[in-house]
Amino acid sequence: MKHTDIREIFENYKAFSDRQITVCGWVRTARDSKNVAFLEVNDGTCLKNLQIVVDKSRFDDKISGVFSVGCGVMLQGSLVESPQNVCELRLDSYRILGECPSDYPLQKKRHTLEFLRTMPHLRVRTNTMLNVQRVRSVLSYATHIYFQSRGFTYVHTPIITGSDCEGAGEVFNVTTKHWNDTAKDEQEYYADDFFGKKAFLTVSGQLEGESAAMALGKIYTFGPTFRAENSNTSRHVAEFWQVEPEVAFAELPDIIEIVEGFVKFVVDYVLKNCKPELEFFERFYEPGLIDKLTNVVESDFVVLDYTDAVEILVKSNANFVYKPEWGAELQSEHERYLTEQVFKKPVFVTNYPKDIKAFYMKQNPDGKTVAATDLLVPGIGEIVGCSERETDYDKLVEAMQRKGITIEGYKQYLDLRRYGGVPHSGFGMGLDRMVMYLTGMSNIRDVLLYPRAPKELK
Repeated sequence: MKHTDIREIFENYKAFSDRQITVCGWVRTARDSKNVAFLEVNDGTCLKNLQIVVDKSRFDDKISGVFSVGCGVMLQGSLVESPQNVCELRLDSYRILGECPSDYPLQKKRHTLEFLRTMPHLRVRTNTMLNVQRVRSVLSYATHIYFQSRGFTYVHTPIITGSDCEGAGEVFNVTTKHWNDTAKDEQEYYADDFFGKKAFLTVSGQLEGESAAMALGKIYTFGPTFRAENSNTSRHVAEFWQVEPEVAFAELPDIIEIVEGFVKFVVDYVLKNCKPELEFFERFYEPGLIDKLTNVVESDFVVLDYTDAVEILVKSNANFVYKPEWGAELQSEHERYLTEQVFKKPVFVTNYPKDIKAFYMKQNPDGKTVAATDLLVPGIGEIVGCSERETDYDKLVEAMQRKGITIEGYKQYLDLRRYGGVPHSGFGMGLDRMVMYLTGMSNIRDVLLYPRAPKELK
């Protein structure tokens, strides 16, 4: 049906003034009086609602109570300027496209995020979720602009794989077989399955992305990844989206430069193109949000060696829940202390102990650390994981054996080191965590349309 987007009306309302137009949307609020009714309608194209003025004397008695909150409508009328609302529509005719009964659960203007998580199919109609999805869309678009404008090739790595990338074992199996216990071992059980072997949902597109980079030079993948980690924290879900570039002939300092440029670009792009949405989140969720994001764009990121980071944390005498010590993972509280208390801007922590990092990371000459870095940002901690990849065939095999990873499943990956392997590096950025950072949302379940987590499949 032919109609005008509400976003277009507010962007250029003078062009529509005193003209007959048609809008479609959902009723957000309905106020009724004896002679006049006022509706607020939103079609999802922008944050603002369009006010509809209903002169009841122009309609029959049936107009009273016909517009319930949540119902879908098509409205025709004359657009006029309004001192209070910029513009509003004087209703001439209407059509109810979808009725909404009184048990519609989003009657109130404000609901807790916990309550909204119980109804993901409806919560997207709230201002919070509408704005989250708009920021997510603009961030995704900015991601493609950044890489496409810099000569990267967008590749689609497989979602079904035969390895779990990091060897952690936290993977979802993919099978067409019904359960039976007649097979003598796992190999026999999966022999007549769809692929003839065990298959998984991908944890990362990195391994396949590396093979593409060995031909195309600079590539990026951008898609869903899956991890069967039984974690119920506010930062973990089972299905999440990752941006994963891979760059041939790039060593660790080169990829750090790319990460910084990318993060600054997408944050700046969202600042420029999502001003109303960010103002909403600053008002209701994170005071100072826009200054925080502006600081990211305007700062020179710190590069800090892991050993120095641990020394700073130990000497701080801060009351950490987890004691900082060399050889252990940095916890979220450590990461936030470094970014929020010490440096007050994003920090690259580099050269982590090899025992706490993935097998594919390049081993440094000291034999104890790897050429890896995590980008930590104020307010959330780690947001990007990054490393130079090991190109030495023997060192890579040794690292796999040390971590108990079978060589059989990684023959193709090892071949990349045998046939013209060159230095290369890459990183992974969780899109969902970046959306959290940009919006001030504190739980990752609130930035996904349908979050997937343990015991949570709505």
